[in-house]
Amino acid sequence: MQGPIHPQVKTFASWIRKWGKLKLALLCQLLFVGIAFVVGAVFGLVVNNTINWQQIQGALIFSVLLGPVCISFLFYLVLHLDAALSYLEDSAHQERLLNEGMQDNIRQLNFEIEERKKAFQAKRRAIDELRKEIAERKKAQIELEEQSLLIRSIVDSSPDLFYYRDETGRFASCNKMFEVIMGKSAVELIGHYPAEIYTDDSAQAAILTEYEVSMQPSELTLDVEFVKDDGQVLWFEMRKVPFYDRHGRYIGLLGFGRDITSRKLAEQALEKAYQDKGKFIATLSHELRTPLNGIVGLSRRLLESRLTKQQHGWANTIFSSAETLGNIFNDIIDLDKIDRQDLDIVYQSVALKQFISDIANFAELLCQQKGLQFKLTCQGDLDVFLRLDPTRLRQVLWNLLNNAVKFTANGLVSLHCEIDSAEHELHFLIEDTGIGIAKQEQQRIFDMYYKSNDGRRLSIMGSGIGLSVSRALIEAMQGDIHVSSNIGEGSQFSVKLPAQQLAQEAQHEIACPELTILLVEDIPLNAEIAISLLEQRGHTVLHAETGEDALAFLETEDDIDLVLLDMQLPDMSGEQIAKYIRQEPHLASLPIVVLSANVRKAEHQLDGVLIEGALAKPINTGKLDQMLARLFSPSVVKLLHTNEPVVSAESQILDEAILNDYLQSLGKEVVRRSAQLFAQLLPGYMNKLVETAVQRQEKDFQEAAHKLKGAAASVGLLWVQKHAKRLEQEPVNWHGLERQLVDFHLKTEQHMAALSEFIEQA
Repeated sequence: MQGPIHPQVKTFASWIRKWGKLKLALLCQLLFVGIAFVVGAVFGLVVNNTINWQQIQGALIFSVLLGPVCISFLFYLVLHLDAALSYLEDSAHQERLLNEGMQDNIRQLNFEIEERKKAFQAKRRAIDELRKEIAERKKAQIELEEQSLLIRSIVDSSPDLFYYRDETGRFASCNKMFEVIMGKSAVELIGHYPAEIYTDDSAQAAILTEYEVSMQPSELTLDVEFVKDDGQVLWFEMRKVPFYDRHGRYIGLLGFGRDITSRKLAEQALEKAYQDKGKFIATLSHELRTPLNGIVGLSRRLLESRLTKQQHGWANTIFSSAETLGNIFNDIIDLDKIDRQDLDIVYQSVALKQFISDIANFAELLCQQKGLQFKLTCQGDLDVFLRLDPTRLRQVLWNLLNNAVKFTANGLVSLHCEIDSAEHELHFLIEDTGIGIAKQEQQRIFDMYYKSNDGRRLSIMGSGIGLSVSRALIEAMQGDIHVSSNIGEGSQFSVKLPAQQLAQEAQHEIACPELTILLVEDIPLNAEIAISLLEQRGHTVLHAETGEDALAFLETEDDIDLVLLDMQLPDMSGEQIAKYIRQEPHLASLPIVVLSANVRKAEHQLDGVLIEGALAKPINTGKLDQMLARLFSPSVVKLLHTNEPVVSAESQILDEAILNDYLQSLGKEVVRRSAQLFAQLLPGYMNKLVETAVQRQEKDFQEAAHKLKGAAASVGLLWVQKHAKRLEQEPVNWHGLERQLVDFHLKTEQHMAALSEFIEQA
């Protein structure tokens, strides 16, 4: 705030402060007196036209008296006014500064207000988002609760049992079926260890197979038998799944159990049906072969005796008829083996020329009986040795030739043989001039039990299995069989097989000493044939018709060299006699050779009992000679041990003799596939061993070891076979067994690598 007087006041005030009050007052007084003098003089001149000295004196006195007062008042007023003006200026300045500060504050406040508005809006948006998120979370929580409730309902209503155990081993959750099976509610189970609730021998402990065992590092699936209180047996497929966090720390175990009782019962029923079927077929084969063996043996002896031409023809007819009937038995047995996928193909070195000659003799005999012509044609060099299964191939060719003769009323049956050296194939072609096969029938002619609907065939009886078995045998030998035919023009059956040529084996003269042989056979015809065969070779035969007679011979005779043992006797089984021989110290080393119509079944029954071999009935003279030579001929023993390296039985990894035999007879590819199959099966065998060892189930453990022993023996893993045999037969020491099994597994894998290397280098 500033007026027009303000500069004068400021100037006068500055004079006062500059000159001082006294000096300036005196100066002002002099000025005031001078002014009074001048005013008085001027007033007198104006009014009176003369100078009135009295008036001037009075003015001077008045100025002297009034001057100090007026000057003091003036000074006071100027100073105070200056101070007031300065104050006002300061106030105005302060006000100005305050206004500026207020403006700044107002601007800052407006900025803050804007920022707060923005923050408030952001807050409102965040609150809205939060409310939306809360709503979504509530919705998701409700959906999760509903889903959890649904899942819980599904789990509880599931016929499968379920439980969860935390990292400490305590129950954390379960479903209703688990409660029912375990006989306790979830409240009684959750938070407790299984060992706190159930004893080791309780039925429920079978479900909780792992509660005394450290958690498995991977999934575990096993079948568990559960016996209810009422004695009902249930089977569960238990699956244990461990859980780990992202750091690999074990956090819990899930257990699932599926009721597989019906499946187990079906499997058991099926297994029993297979066993019953096998027993029936074995019994049927044994009972039918008993009279057949007599026919074959006696007709063979008749053919070897002096007969007229007509008598020789009759004997030939009897012999061929018996052989044909034997082929039907073979079809029945092979049908069972095909059904069980247990068909064996045994390759041998076969002289092809002699083999074809035998087949041709049989076919010519069949054709003579029906008045048909038989023609044999060959192409290629037949004077070779081929890798074949002569028994199976002979069975197929006899079957096809029998059918050709059966469905041909007149005309010709021919057999054509050709060896293709370029393709390494053996071809057979069986042709006839019979009734033929319709085109629509040819697609199904190889089906099991199929019989043609052709009315002309109704009078010809057949089983409907011969061609099906023939195809299965040919395919098992990696070959092909085909048919082509026209109605009324006959049929053609072609067979193709791989033909691997083998070097002709050197013939060594085998000398077998005279032996005293105990023949245990209850069928007189079989016994007579066997005795004749053995006596022809210079051996002494002691015949026992019953097990009791056999035991009496074994106790009284000291010079018995060999026991030929029939498996089915009227008073006891061959297995009992074999075990008796092996248990008696003075008989333990006595060789035992089993006689049976079903060699595989006999060997299975005697599994665990040491026998030297088995011969099929009716006895084949060639195989009998080979068996006796292998057991008793010094020349054969010498040949078997020539250049054989001396290796410690304990340290020998592979059975090289067996492997070399397999490689020669089966070929490298088949042996390689067998080794690969064993590699695939090995984890299952080892898991079963570890599982049964953990659960301390001795019987199951020994059974698993037995299976591993057989599998290892089939691929020539000698060390693995012997170790598995010790696990099977020796008393089980559970302490530290798991670690031993791990080491055993590692060594087995190393030996498998050695096996693969041996196969590749062969």
